[in-house]
Amino acid sequence: MRLKPKHISLLVLFVLIVMAPLFFPSGFYYRVGALIFINAIAVTGLVILIGYAGQISLGHAGFVGIGAYSCALAPVHLGISPVFAIALGAALSAGLAWIVGRPILKLHGYYLGVATLGLGILISMVLANEAQWTGGPDGIAVPDLGLRGLLRDWGFRVSAGELWYWLAGAVLIAGAWLALNLFDSPTGRALRALHGSDVAARTMGIDVPRHKLHAFVISAVYASVSGSLLALMNRLVTPDVAGFMHSVHLVTMTVLGGVGSVLGAIFGATILTALPQVLTVFHQYEHMVLGLVMILVMIFMPDGLLPSLLKRFRGRAGK
Repeated sequence: MRLKPKHISLLVLFVLIVMAPLFFPSGFYYRVGALIFINAIAVTGLVILIGYAGQISLGHAGFVGIGAYSCALAPVHLGISPVFAIALGAALSAGLAWIVGRPILKLHGYYLGVATLGLGILISMVLANEAQWTGGPDGIAVPDLGLRGLLRDWGFRVSAGELWYWLAGAVLIAGAWLALNLFDSPTGRALRALHGSDVAARTMGIDVPRHKLHAFVISAVYASVSGSLLALMNRLVTPDVAGFMHSVHLVTMTVLGGVGSVLGAIFGATILTALPQVLTVFHQYEHMVLGLVMILVMIFMPDGLLPSLLKRFRGRAGK
């Protein structure tokens, strides 16, 4: 039985997640790995929006902020568990994306980018200014998820880093599985059709506005879940999580690894999340090195790091 590409991608991702801890020199790297997975969840959603549907968003960190603050505020003010707060944040992000996406997604090119940028800035400003609810620029504490205590009662003792590594890894695998299944579905084929040309897709009978909206809503849910996990892991959330630079980082991760590839985008998230940890020795030159890496990749590997490397490997293997 021959495995399909999506199954190979999931198998590779699973093996990497399981095997990586064997090479961790200390427990600190569990936390770095968890942060990589959390960023990769949001990036996977952007693959659906940018890579599949061909739509840009420069304000996606706003949905990350909604998910994060839902886990901070809902357990306190609504009395619900953090698990249900994750679902509430995802629902709020999906609803906002559906309402705002209908007029925004009629725009094209940099007009669409500026509109999504404005949405992200608006969400960030609300989170920073409504101090009586959000704690303002100083942020707000997030209740404990309670999983470590539950595992301890069952006889399992794990550190916080280990817990979040495996939890975030499991959510990432689930998110990648959904995104890869969407790629091969009729909806995924419709999204890829409108990626090239709205006119051509409309000629083929595809409801372009509806499919663009679907991609925007789905990617917003991914971003919200990512924000919820980030807040619950850090036990603190500040408005920076919804800031413009966070949106830029997410888009950069997506494009750097390979915007049309789920595994490639996760690879990009891994590089841009782990590289600053490696470059702490050269802290003054960190942003310069990151910028240089991105420039070189865009010049010499315009399809992204992973797709370009795979093409070269296949080309050499075929000789």
